[in-house]
Amino acid sequence: MPITVGHDSAKTRKTLTVGDQSIAYYSINAAQDAGLGDFTRLPAALKVVLENMLRFEDGKTVSLDDIKAFAEWGAKGGQNPREIAYRPARVLMQDFTGVPAVVDLAAMRDGIVALGGKAEQINPLNPVDLVIDHSVMIDEFGNPRAFQMNVDREYERNMERYTFLKWGQSAFNNFRVVPPGTGICHQVNLEYLAQTVWSDKDQNGEQVAYPDTLVGTDSHTTMVNGMAVLGWGVGGIEAEAAMLGQPISMLIPEVIGFELTGRMVEGTTGTDLVLKVVEMLRAKGVVSKFVEFYGEGLDHLPLADRATIANMAPEYGATCGFFPIDGETLRYLRNTGRDEDRIALVESYAKENGLWRGADYAPIYTDTLHLDMGTIVPAISGPKRPQDYVALTNAKQAFTHEMAETFKRPMGKEVAVAGEDYTMESGKVVIASITSCTNTSNPYVMIGAGLVARKAAELGLDRKPWVKTSLAPGSQVVSAYLEAAGLQDDLDKIGFNLVGYGCTTCIGNSGPLQKEISAAIAEGDLVATSVLSGNRNFEGRISPDVRANYLASPPLVVAYALAGTMDINLANDPIAQTPDGKDVYLKDIWPTSQEVAELVEATVTREAFQSKYADVFKGDDKWQGVKTTDSETYDWPATSTYVQNPPYFQGMSKDPGVITNLEGAKVLAVLGDMITTDHISPAGSFATTSPAGQYLTERQVAPREFNSYGSRRGNHEIMMRGTFANIRIKNEMLDGVEGGYTLGPDGKQTSIFDAAMAHQEAGTPLVIFGGEQYGAGSSRDWAAKGTALLGVKAVIAESFERIHRSNLVGMGVIPFEFTGGDTRKSLGLTGEETVSISGLDTIQPLQEVPCTITMADGTVKEITLKCRIDTAIEIEYIEHGGVLHYVLRNLAKAA
Repeated sequence: MPITVGHDSAKTRKTLTVGDQSIAYYSINAAQDAGLGDFTRLPAALKVVLENMLRFEDGKTVSLDDIKAFAEWGAKGGQNPREIAYRPARVLMQDFTGVPAVVDLAAMRDGIVALGGKAEQINPLNPVDLVIDHSVMIDEFGNPRAFQMNVDREYERNMERYTFLKWGQSAFNNFRVVPPGTGICHQVNLEYLAQTVWSDKDQNGEQVAYPDTLVGTDSHTTMVNGMAVLGWGVGGIEAEAAMLGQPISMLIPEVIGFELTGRMVEGTTGTDLVLKVVEMLRAKGVVSKFVEFYGEGLDHLPLADRATIANMAPEYGATCGFFPIDGETLRYLRNTGRDEDRIALVESYAKENGLWRGADYAPIYTDTLHLDMGTIVPAISGPKRPQDYVALTNAKQAFTHEMAETFKRPMGKEVAVAGEDYTMESGKVVIASITSCTNTSNPYVMIGAGLVARKAAELGLDRKPWVKTSLAPGSQVVSAYLEAAGLQDDLDKIGFNLVGYGCTTCIGNSGPLQKEISAAIAEGDLVATSVLSGNRNFEGRISPDVRANYLASPPLVVAYALAGTMDINLANDPIAQTPDGKDVYLKDIWPTSQEVAELVEATVTREAFQSKYADVFKGDDKWQGVKTTDSETYDWPATSTYVQNPPYFQGMSKDPGVITNLEGAKVLAVLGDMITTDHISPAGSFATTSPAGQYLTERQVAPREFNSYGSRRGNHEIMMRGTFANIRIKNEMLDGVEGGYTLGPDGKQTSIFDAAMAHQEAGTPLVIFGGEQYGAGSSRDWAAKGTALLGVKAVIAESFERIHRSNLVGMGVIPFEFTGGDTRKSLGLTGEETVSISGLDTIQPLQEVPCTITMADGTVKEITLKCRIDTAIEIEYIEHGGVLHYVLRNLAKAA
């Protein structure tokens, strides 16, 4: 469908000639010439947002003052946090977050019919691509049949979900589904969907060029910033609003410049570089800010490495990590099979509209950092956070320290494994996985891993028998070049067989360990470890049997599988022995940069990308065999345990409510620092004894068919029961207890779900207390949806991560921050308090309000909270009970 632009002003709308074609565009230079301000030295990332303002300026949603604010941003040294209405060009989804988004759209169709509207009013106005990548689980590994068996089990487990998504593909306009077994959404986006500069007809029928922009329902949407496509993760709630034409309300961000100089040295990888970048930017503090990379070091940095750095923006806390367009961008577009006319448009547009990084590129930044890439050394990160950087030479010492200080367990305790001739002990690597879009998108590290495997196999080495190994590429192109190089055979020889195309271990779909190994870990209360080439290593995410998780480059993942333990100085100690007893060191199997580069040049070809993406939406025979109905509204199956009609819009009135003060709220949980969305809404497996397990058991679902929380996000009954149910979460209301527990209204320990339901029955509102960086991690809308459905009205924390704060507001839950140095600890909170917050009936954005905390002994503490309703439109969202209610009511009025 044609794009809609805000106006047709001769002042900023100009014509660009590319070859023998002419195309309209909105010119930043013309805006400057028209007296709207000096935009010369804006960072390229911010110019993309400015162009969006020019294109949609209508005097209402976007005004000339909004445009002038960008010039003031530069004049104020990179700061002017004005609220703007931003409209991304498209939306990207994966199936874990996409299923509940499509569920919500289907429910909104029911809702608008109930309000007197028409079902077809609920349709994406912007293009939406959903890539099914989060559902494949590693049940089978280390053998040639692993891929097919895992695919078969994926369809067995998820047929209800896939039937629903296929219905959505036919029912909704502007909605495409990339079938299972194709790749990971961010890698498919980078390699195929993204174009850097789009062109389309506007409502007047004229062709217009504009920057490729998007939001995605996965935090690692940022990956595509590596090829100068501005995108970031939002919750499914915000993405749904964007699909339906609602602009994203945001503040003009600060932009931190990160200067890269020098070049990578022999023996280091892009993964080593990004782990250092994550450490530096986390220390700097870049939450809610853009980061733009610049400097002469970019001349030596392949786009694959740039994408790795951009991918991990959520790990360093930024909204995005952006790389401007330059010659390397064009080279990558060409090599991945983009059309030559598109590449010519990208170059001409970027140079004409100030988005090109040339030798004279010198923008204004809010602040800057510098890193000489020549100082990078091999490294890993862990055991619980991506920013916990460890140089490889210090890895053994660091693990010993973590055992003593973090896990408080002794080294050296051995436990027999039934039926095996080895023992288990803390530090042994039980999962080694080449996984995730972060690194499998990078041919240099993937070819490097294959060469490590080849050299190891030639020496007669193999993975240690207790290590569960897996290879899950982010796209079929990876398999094509590994096979073309003959490296897949070498990876197979040491257990890194293809297990599927998807997120697998990185999202928690590592599958079960051998039961005897799992039993030995539990018996000894051991700290088993995983090493993965992913981006997330939060507690309880990778496997319920694993306490310590480390991020590493794919070649190091292979090396740790050969060593089988973290209790080793991998850089200097022998990692294994040949069959005849000779020590093998890492240097003996590590490839040179030249070896890697030559194979990349020979096997990573334009033809491979064009071939693998020729029928990207077609899918295999299994996908083509999925049957669905042809109807405007969904016929919700009453017995489904995967897809249920959510309660958000049922019985909804035509008019919004008002924001009221919070009176007499009870505390559901008191939580610590760095509580991630994995803690709040886990994605992995769950036990029969959990509230979610009990729900399924009552419905005669066998434990083998439980699947995961992530796969059941289309069923609010499961997800409510899974909220705050991570096996590693610690509620400080309870002493030393792990898991989703709290005190019920009767003062006795119970599950958080059961306590919340009891409080709801009594009509008692609830609050959550937290520490710093509350809601870090994935853009997981169920972390906010579950919070809301449990009856939580407010979350009070020391600070919030960007996406989760927005998601809470989108679900009608008000976030608050402590002020004046108050914290849950300084206030001595135990969870037995009663909380009241006033001033909400006249609330303004970022207003400070009084809070009264009545302690268990009857004493009263008066504190001041900062309300993190950040913008005026967010006040309206809260009044409506959430952003989707706001959109639905407005659509119903327009009917």
